[in-house]
Amino acid sequence: MDRYEAEIAVIGAGVVGLAIALRLAQEGRSVIVIDPAEPGSGASYGNAGTIADYAVMPVGSPAVLRNLPSLLLNRNSPLAIRQAAIASLAPWLLRFAVQSLPAATLRNADAIARLTADSCAMWEELAVEIGGTALLQRRGALYVYASASAFRAAESDMEFRREKGVTVDLVDAAGVAALEPGLPPRAGGAFFPNAVSMSDPGRMVGLLAEAAFAAGVRHVRAQADGFSRGAAKITVTGPRLQVSVRRVVIAAGAHSRDLARAAGDRVPLDTERGYHLEWDMPVAPVTRPVCPTERGFYLCPMAGRLRVAGTVELGGLTSPPSPHRLKRLEDGARALFPDLPAPDRTWMGFRPSMPDSVPVIGPSRAGPDVYHAYGHGHIGLTLAPVTARIIADMIAGRKPDRDVSAALPSRF
Repeated sequence: MDRYEAEIAVIGAGVVGLAIALRLAQEGRSVIVIDPAEPGSGASYGNAGTIADYAVMPVGSPAVLRNLPSLLLNRNSPLAIRQAAIASLAPWLLRFAVQSLPAATLRNADAIARLTADSCAMWEELAVEIGGTALLQRRGALYVYASASAFRAAESDMEFRREKGVTVDLVDAAGVAALEPGLPPRAGGAFFPNAVSMSDPGRMVGLLAEAAFAAGVRHVRAQADGFSRGAAKITVTGPRLQVSVRRVVIAAGAHSRDLARAAGDRVPLDTERGYHLEWDMPVAPVTRPVCPTERGFYLCPMAGRLRVAGTVELGGLTSPPSPHRLKRLEDGARALFPDLPAPDRTWMGFRPSMPDSVPVIGPSRAGPDVYHAYGHGHIGLTLAPVTARIIADMIAGRKPDRDVSAALPSRF
């Protein structure tokens, strides 16, 4: 049996868990990170590399709700479901439908906007701390629309985002061509000039891990699966594992639901399976993250390669990757760039998905010896330093710098 002691155990060595561990260590706390895998090897590696302060819209909305049956049953939809998972996902889907109603959508967008508001600035600060400034690209992000009707429909969406504090400029076809001359003609676009992206998110998370370990954080490569509460201590348990601490932070991403239940909280977390393809090339055909909105993925220029990442597939943690979803990404990329060869590599990872698209951040209902920090969906990379500050403030007894009531686990 491997036994360890510390003040705080953070379960999960993804970007959120590592950011929390670093922040706590910087405040003088003794921290152990528990994860059986290499730090940052999951969704923290395979994402679109975009600090998406503009992503204030929840996945669920009235428009999605109207089209939900066709979206879920269409294998080519940007939002799809593995047929074998429909029964197990039914409770989550019911919650998702309720959270897609108009009032809930507005409430959830407000909650997300409060969290993301200064995420780019906080990443700028964190990058300086960990030596990752050179990996940040300050060229904004671009949504593009294939048809004039889609471009016109985007006006209300972008006005809604402006009301939530997002800076966005609608640009016509000539404006898109000026921003991204390598794209085929588009009817128009929405340009987010303040967005920041990463040329190598895997390397950035690697630097974050190095900084955390240099600050004294210890990494225990083990699987945590439960807790034993005592009068003054809580013990994290797993196969041949005992870690005795004063507090635990659950930051295990898509693997957090069972840990939350073991802590006494039933949280409606499920899994989105995210995919990406990569083509090695010295110069990518786009210069910033670009989302062809009709296809629901991102074209991501990264160091020495083009990454095509995105779409939503609900299907759990155990099924193998879907060749169809990978083929859909490849076909979509070739629709824009017909000369692309076969991709050099493919990837699938797991996003922790909440029905309301709002992460779970805060103390367990069973007591403040356990804190939750997961469920960030598509904005885990974006919200890593924000979540770290909130958790550090809560553990220290400080009031967080923003209203986090909508993210608390007690909302369920």
